[in-house]
Amino acid sequence: MDNASKIKIAPTKSIKEAMQQLDETSKQFLAVVDKTNVLLGTVTDGDIRRAILNDVSLNTAISFIMNLKPVTAKRGFDNKHYISILKRTNRKQLPIVDESNRLEDVFFLDECEDNKYSKSKVVLMAGGLGTRLRPLTNEVPKPMLKIGDTPIIETIIKRFKDQGFQDFMLAVNYKKEIIQNYLQDGKPFDVKVSYIEEEQRLGTAGALSLIQGDFYHPMIIMNSDILTNMNFNKLIQNHIKSQAVATVCVREYEYQIPYGVVVTENNILTDIQEKPTHKYLMNAGIYVLNPEVIRSIPKNTFFDMPDLLIKMLNQNQKVNVCTIKDYWIDIGQIEDYKRANSEVMGEKHV
Repeated sequence: MDNASKIKIAPTKSIKEAMQQLDETSKQFLAVVDKTNVLLGTVTDGDIRRAILNDVSLNTAISFIMNLKPVTAKRGFDNKHYISILKRTNRKQLPIVDESNRLEDVFFLDECEDNKYSKSKVVLMAGGLGTRLRPLTNEVPKPMLKIGDTPIIETIIKRFKDQGFQDFMLAVNYKKEIIQNYLQDGKPFDVKVSYIEEEQRLGTAGALSLIQGDFYHPMIIMNSDILTNMNFNKLIQNHIKSQAVATVCVREYEYQIPYGVVVTENNILTDIQEKPTHKYLMNAGIYVLNPEVIRSIPKNTFFDMPDLLIKMLNQNQKVNVCTIKDYWIDIGQIEDYKRANSEVMGEKHV
């Protein structure tokens, strides 16, 4: 941050002087402080515009038009906390004050690197049958199973929202009404939610061919049975820097063979490896796709994500790989579902 010195102004300064300072800083925001640096209020370009429309003289002191009850926060929290406050209060600037309300800094939403790429849409694949979780999914779709007291899908959306993402599309099929009745259009959760309705099962990529309208930013595609703490803004940043058309997230997976392994050459013993461990990169069910990739998916055709990625490779397109090192769990089986619940309930912070 370190923005406070640039945007402080005394309450006796005129509206005209405030306009000049706003023009110099390009911040669209000023913090009004007294001689001891106590925050008295805030002034935005919107406040000044409204004053002019109400025929307030430009020579009037800004104390006359300032917001006397600005939303503030204390130092020491991470960006997710500050972003959450700004989104909840529909603001773009957050003064950071000490215990005596003295101004220490100002957090600007549009300057936050962790929020820079959050204009991207998030597509959550929520149409699966949840076969491996039966009988739990006999009556409800997998995304509506609860982790703790909250449906999986709500937890996923909240974690994206904490990073600034607001626009969600859900590909739905199996028991879709339960999901739609719960999330509605997203307003109860302060986000936007729309739906891609599959009349027939189209696979993990085929449903994307049903996306309507224009879109210009890379999209995050994620299975709706995954919980992770990964930084999705950094994921998109990594994708853009790679100049790839697609990014597939992977997770390291280790498998130890429980026996001694004999290595031979032409029936001659060359080595014995005792219980060797093999490492693999497994598909983590999270992707970033450029608009042109989504538009290339055949319409109304069953098409899985591996098919799409192989198609890109066959066309000599660059596909990036991003390894997830943060918390990640696929809640696809009963044991994984139980483990996720135990971790959320306190055995591990997720």
